[in-house]
Amino acid sequence: MSDTRSGTIAASATVVLWASAFVGIRSAGAHYSPGALALGRLLAGAVVLGVIWAVRREGWPPREAWRGIVVSGVLWFGVYMVALNWGEQQVDAGTAALVVNIGPILVALLSARFLGDPLPPRLLAGMAVSFAGAVAVGFSMAGDGNASVVGVVLCVIAAIGYACGVVAQKPALARASALQVTTFGCLIGAVACLPFAGQLVHDVARAPASATLNVLYLGVFPTALAFTTWAYALARTTASRMGATTYAVPALVVLMSWLLLDEVPGLVTLGGGALCLAGVAVARSRRRRAEESVPASPPVAPEKQR
Repeated sequence: MSDTRSGTIAASATVVLWASAFVGIRSAGAHYSPGALALGRLLAGAVVLGVIWAVRREGWPPREAWRGIVVSGVLWFGVYMVALNWGEQQVDAGTAALVVNIGPILVALLSARFLGDPLPPRLLAGMAVSFAGAVAVGFSMAGDGNASVVGVVLCVIAAIGYACGVVAQKPALARASALQVTTFGCLIGAVACLPFAGQLVHDVARAPASATLNVLYLGVFPTALAFTTWAYALARTTASRMGATTYAVPALVVLMSWLLLDEVPGLVTLGGGALCLAGVAVARSRRRRAEESVPASPPVAPEKQR
């Protein structure tokens, strides 16, 4: 299987699992505080990833990769998850979706500035279409319009944390494997969230089993598995194209909410979801002669550990 096809499959698995996190976060968030939910999710993910890393004997990431791993671990695994959990408790789901979806745009701008990623017209056009779809989905899901300023700021912080984390992770993947980068990034995120350990113990003792199972699900699948498939795909394309792929998440959330939560979407919501998917298709399309004038470099094999 070619790197392009395997990367596309990995990216598809990522967005499906991240969309499924919407249901789990909604359920667990009613019984777990934002920091406790993030820490519980990261601890579960770190345990699963640590076992796989030990079984595969991949060794420690090379020194050159640690800077990117630490930055992405703190900002994406740590700050992003806490800020998003907290922000979604302050604003309705529609407002949160609108604000957080500036993240892929920030990824494109930052990767162009710091990684030298090209911004071809197809990518920009696709992101514009997808963002318009995300705006439509957000407005259709919005509540009374009484969005908390604090909640909006927290969602902006989440988007910035996500964007900076992705851009920091990309160079690390040139030196270390996807499993190494994800395992240690998740572990660093968990360490950054340790101040919430007391609240996690408190919440676990009082939360129903269903909420705790949702936390474990979030740790195993949308975190351990999805972040690994994300890193695998990111190593095989540009950060801006991978960021654009996440615009498929709002459309999948609409579908899953319809199927699992009996939340029947309106025509505007369905249209917005269709726009999101159409934009992703355009953003990830490529010309016959060249992908983006500069093909993505294949990942460098991790240094052999002594």
